[in-house]
Parts: sequence; structure tokens; C-alpha cells
Amino acid sequence: MKISKKVLKKAKKIKLIASDVDGVLTDGRIIILNNGEEIKFWDVYDGFAFTLLKDFAKHMKTAWITGRVSPQVSGRAEEIGIHYLYQKCMDKISAISEILRKEDIKTDEVAFIGDDLVDLPVLLKCGFSCCPKNAPNDVKKSVDYVTTAESGRGVFREVVEVIFKSQGIWGKVLKKYRS
Repeated sequence: MKISKKVLKKAKKIKLIASDVDGVLTDGRIIILNNGEEIKFWDVYDGFAFTLLKDFAKHMKTAWITGRVSPQVSGRAEEIGIHYLYQKCMDKISAISEILRKEDIKTDEVAFIGDDLVDLPVLLKCGFSCCPKNAPNDVKKSVDYVTTAESGRGVFREVVEVIFKSQGIWGKVLKKYRS
């Protein structure tokens, strides 16, 4: 993956990685069983990225901001240790603003990963904006970085890797797993 100097410069400042859920961390499909239970598919590479954050970037905060409500999202967020979870939230700017106040983080220290038009207000405001390669064209034209991964196929992992490379952390990750 080739990363531009502009992207590396923006990613170097990041202290908060926030993301939409459906269409970023999942492939966007939602299976609803007759009993109302939802089934979502989570990618193991994204899950491992949260482990990497805990092991190598304890200072980094994480947030999920989604327009839907799902017990599966709540459970997954708790399981992997998401710092902030906002569900049934269409005003994602307000959610980000609240986190920034609580954490004393600046807008340019926020990475946001979104996949659709509802995410544009945050994508246009944050310091490092990203989307999956299969996002709509108007979203792709508006972000700093379009992943090589499609929705639900390691998008979050790829963004974490870019941030780690920009902050000089990726070498430590490789050293641990190569030894």
C-alpha cells in the first residue's frame, strides 16, 4: 500500500479513531431473523486492529458512531473495548464534539471512517478522513484516504496501519510478531 506524504502528515496527529459501523466495520448487510435478532459479519483483521491499538497505542481513543441500534454492536464494542459508543445517532458531529470536549482532543487529531452521505459532515471536519473503496463516489471524492479494502473486509485495520506507520509504531508491531 502506497501512502502519500499528505496522508502520513494528517495521520501522524491522530489521537482518536472514530468510525461508523454498518458499511465500514461490517459489509453493510444486515440479516434480521424472524425473532428480530440481527446478524452482522465482523472481520477478524479489524478485530485484531483493536488488539494492536491496546498493545501499541494505549493513548489512542476509539469511538463508534452509528445511526442504527443493535445489541450485537453493543456487545462487540464491549468485547473489544471501544471507549465511546453512540447508537441511533444521525448527528455525528455532535457526538464527535462531545468526545473532543471530554478528552481534550482537537479536531485535527481525529480520524473518522465513514461510508455514506450521513458521514460527510464529520468526514469533512475531522483531521484525517477515510472511507472504504466501495463507498459512493461523492464520499470517496471528499476524503483524505480511500482504503484498498471494501466494507467489512479490514477497512479499520488498514486505517490503523496507516496511522501506525505515520506515528512510527508499525515497526514495533512487526518486530514483536517477527521475533
